[in-house]
Amino acid sequence: MTFDPLQLAEDTEKIVARGMLRKYYRRSRPGRWYGGIASADCCGCNLRCVFCWSGAPRDNPEGIGEFYSPEQIFSSLTACAKKYGYGQLRVSGNEPTVAKDHLLRLLELVDETGYKFILETNGILIGQDPDYARKLSRFKSVQVRVSIKGTNPDEFSRLTGAIPGAFALQLKSLENLLDAGVPSHVAVMLSFSSKEDFSRLLNQLRKIDHDLAENVEEEYVFLYPHVTKRLSEAEIQPRTAYEPDKAPKELI
Repeated sequence: MTFDPLQLAEDTEKIVARGMLRKYYRRSRPGRWYGGIASADCCGCNLRCVFCWSGAPRDNPEGIGEFYSPEQIFSSLTACAKKYGYGQLRVSGNEPTVAKDHLLRLLELVDETGYKFILETNGILIGQDPDYARKLSRFKSVQVRVSIKGTNPDEFSRLTGAIPGAFALQLKSLENLLDAGVPSHVAVMLSFSSKEDFSRLLNQLRKIDHDLAENVEEEYVFLYPHVTKRLSEAEIQPRTAYEPDKAPKELI
């Protein structure tokens, strides 16, 4: 049975947010992605991607993690970045656009520094609410990475469990971000897609903005044990996938 990701976002926010506080299961960790980035891992998402590496923090946010203020997360992220010599920060693990007030306050703090913040998102809440994009436009430190799940509505629904119509919100988020002048780019999960379907998606992206289509970041499944189990249970087989320690350099 499919679900409405907007309703799931609303339900999830009630669990993972208390005013400015937000639930995290890890306050900071170093990472090799983007050439080096400090990450904090939040709880709760409004999709149920079959290929996602997040487990209990996504599916059981009630029982996982602790509540932290934006100031606490900012302190942990910058301490990690300073220790490892990174110039970039992010919130990962689940969907950071859930709990908007917390995220916007965190971005205010980052904006007072020289760090760059990579906002990784499925884009659905930004696609639904143009004002979300306008609020993000206030921050000079933000680069938004919209991760599109599959190449068309049916594939999106099969991979995420969400209603097919929500696929359009991912594309709409790109329009809203462009209209607001927010630096952004597209990543597409392609492990389950044909070349023909990817080509059709690129044509859709070109209609939004030519540069978006020309600079698509390709995403592929990493076969962590729990991801392999989840894919097997769903009887979904990726066309292309990688062991976590054998990822091509261009995907890191």
